[in-house]
Amino acid sequence: MTEASGGRAAVITVEVGGTYITCGVTAEDGSQRHTERRPTRAGRGPDAVLETVLDCAADLAERFRPAAAGITVPGVVDERAGMAVFAEDLGWYQVPVRQRVSEHLGIPVAVGHDVRAAGLAEARAGAGGGCRYFLYVATGTGIAATMMLGGQALTRSGGGAGELGHIVLRPGGETCPCGGRGCLEAYASATGIARRYTNATGESGITAMAVQERAAGGDQVAAEIWREAIETFADVLAIVVGLLDPERVVIGGPPALAGEHHVALLRAAVAERLRHRAGPAIIPAELGGDAGRRGAAMLAQDLLRREALS
Repeated sequence: MTEASGGRAAVITVEVGGTYITCGVTAEDGSQRHTERRPTRAGRGPDAVLETVLDCAADLAERFRPAAAGITVPGVVDERAGMAVFAEDLGWYQVPVRQRVSEHLGIPVAVGHDVRAAGLAEARAGAGGGCRYFLYVATGTGIAATMMLGGQALTRSGGGAGELGHIVLRPGGETCPCGGRGCLEAYASATGIARRYTNATGESGITAMAVQERAAGGDQVAAEIWREAIETFADVLAIVVGLLDPERVVIGGPPALAGEHHVALLRAAVAERLRHRAGPAIIPAELGGDAGRRGAAMLAQDLLRREALS
């Protein structure tokens, strides 16, 4: 028995993350009809992660009879080829996601980069509204970005654009999970902030939100770590603004890194670095944790529209 949602225009969305795989069904009008998530458990190996994606998508396809699927993946993603080129957290290397999912479900499949998909959603339905050319920055476990032009992400075949988090700001500095030293992520990501506080105090299990709260409460170690996070992030944004001149910068991610308080500090620090010119508006994203799902649905719906015109 099926649970048809929104007719044949309903689409499956699958957001593949390092911790969870979040699956859902989106109706033609963009409303969310169903959502569920399963642990990624990347330690089982890359093939097992892909099997979880296929199983989740197949379950929803049987129940909701979708017209297409939109899959988002972290790392380096070649959207044109439908390929996960490299996703370190998943153990994926040259995984033909579109081919595997399409063959498994028998429906068209769009594959996108998680940050570019979220930027797409912010462009069409969020903080990028009314702005033709803006920079979307996703903060959290890592830091990545995409330039949005006319409602589309600027990229090329290969999918390696936007790795803001691995710009080296402090040569020889903190070790980054990528193996480099001094990368932005090592200082300004949620993981980097928490790791630096643990290294400085010996206290484990700390979060970036807790470090922010302690900094506000007078903890000098936390305050210094938070100051450095703002300073390094502002250094990178000033460079990007100088090179690309976006009309707006939209910051997405968890409240500690994308809330108005953090963004206000970042805005002031970037302005300090751009005294020779007027900088862009720097604002928090509007869609929160829903941006990825909405972007995945938009990718699938765009694919259906293109196929209808061909």
